[in-house]
Amino acid sequence: MNDQGKGQKRQEVKMLNRKLLEITGVMNVESFDNEEFLLETELGFLTIRGHNLHMKHLSLEQGLVAIEGLVHSLAYLDGNATSKSKGFLGKLFK
Repeated sequence: MNDQGKGQKRQEVKMLNRKLLEITGVMNVESFDNEEFLLETELGFLTIRGHNLHMKHLSLEQGLVAIEGLVHSLAYLDGNATSKSKGFLGKLFK
């Protein structure tokens, strides 16, 4: 159980009834509104989409974010998607 001490990244995603989402390993909240969150995590950028989303708890010191609302999808933006993140962020700020 000392894998964390050896530099391995760890993330936990816990969801309860699609209405409460708790995520560890969060380094930054890039953007958010009531339909979409974009989080920078230790394992890459993570987008959460849903309806009536709001932040229930945020502690960047602990790397913990809790989001309430109806969750529709979770997706990591990696591979080719990260090179297109500027386009993705551009869509967020239309």
